[in-house]
Amino acid sequence: MTKLDGNERWKGKMLLTEHQEQYDQRQVIKSAAGRPTSEELDMIRDLVVLPHLITMIQKSLEDMAFSKITLKGVVIRCLEVIMFKITDDYYVLKRELKQRNIKVSDEETNDGILYYRYYCRGYEEKFGIVRETLRSDVTLKLTKYTNDIGKLLKQVNKGK
Repeated sequence: MTKLDGNERWKGKMLLTEHQEQYDQRQVIKSAAGRPTSEELDMIRDLVVLPHLITMIQKSLEDMAFSKITLKGVVIRCLEVIMFKITDDYYVLKRELKQRNIKVSDEETNDGILYYRYYCRGYEEKFGIVRETLRSDVTLKLTKYTNDIGKLLKQVNKGK
């Protein structure tokens, strides 16, 4: 509470239109300077999705270790290559966000929605993702990584 609160003398003061416009422009510039771009929002979303994908791959690796599949070794090697690629992408993404002065932290889980808080150049916002959406994003990312492995194997096969 300031000294002017409750002081009736200040209620009738007029503000020139041009001063109000200048003030509004300054406020817009201040708020826009810290807001993340759409590319940065995609990076934040990927930063949220990739750890879940790494956890899923690790679980699959543990399950494969105890399975009795004939080509178990091939599947395990492919999963390891995918996990290393995801981990590399995760750390590159984390480093890029740090350079752009963006931090992401876990907030809470509520009714099937995972909430994260991100801080972007002085701007603070909450980001929520529904579990089903997270699952579909994980599936899309995993498909992308497996397709990359398939392309890599095709290139190696053509080189021989």
